[in-house]
Formats: sequence, structure tokens, C-alpha cells
Amino acid sequence: MGFRSVNVSDYYFCGMKKIATLISRKEIEVRFNELDPLNVVWHGNYVKYFEDGRESFGLKYGIPYPVLREQGIAAPVVSLNCNFKKSVKYGDKLIVETRYVDNPAAKIVLEYTIFKAENMEVVAEGSTIQVFTDIEGNLQLILPKFIEDWKRKLGLID
Repeated sequence: MGFRSVNVSDYYFCGMKKIATLISRKEIEVRFNELDPLNVVWHGNYVKYFEDGRESFGLKYGIPYPVLREQGIAAPVVSLNCNFKKSVKYGDKLIVETRYVDNPAAKIVLEYTIFKAENMEVVAEGSTIQVFTDIEGNLQLILPKFIEDWKRKLGLID
């Protein structure tokens, strides 16, 4: 499976260099089983919302988990941060915005903002760091070739 084509609006220019702005947005609706006894979303469900954002990002930019696996790569989350701003309730529609933070290390850094869809009010912000391992779980300290090629195609590296 190859890389997906990327729309030109996914880029901005810094001088003469084209820089990718990798952002995806996923709409979700709060389900009843995600509520706590106070009838607001239980804090642990925000981790699931971040995962929804990561999956949406991977599909949009051609690096979904099954493709990584086909390449012999796993990308476990090793760090997660979440800051809660506002409560959300059953039936609220949310937008999970996922942004790629480029870095030279053999890791994926993503930042998230969760908005209420009706008014774009920020309800949570966070980030994750994923490292690369082979399928057996051995840490890869050098950027896997597949990810290097992906970054090159998007103009993140020369």
C-alpha cells in the first residue's frame, strides 16, 4: 500500500521552502456509556478521543496502523498528556483536531485539541508521543525507512 495524495492546502511556505501542516479533524458524538455518575464524560474517555484522532490522522496521511504493521513497524504510545478545559455531556458533538509536530527523532509527536462542534469551544487539549518498535517490540532508535520516505514525500525532510 502506498502513500495517499495530499492536498496543497496541507502546506504553508517559509521563505521558499514548502512546509507540511499536517492536521486532521474527526467529529464524534458523546455516547451514554462514556458518562460518569455526574453525567459528564469520564476523564479516561478523552484518551479514546485522542486515539480516534490518531486513527483519523493516519488514514488521512497514508500511515494507518495496518500499513505500519505491514512494514514491520509498531508505534506504541509512551507519553500522554491531557488538560481538561470544559465538561461535555451526552449527545454533544465534538471535533478532535490532531496536529503532527515534526521532529528529527525516531518518534511521532501529536497534539490534540477537542472542540464542541456547535461553537468551537475548547474542551480539552493534549499530546502524545509514540516511539517506533519492530513487531517483536524492540525499540528502533533510527527513523524507520518507511517513515523517512513518508516525511520526504510530505516535504518534511530533504
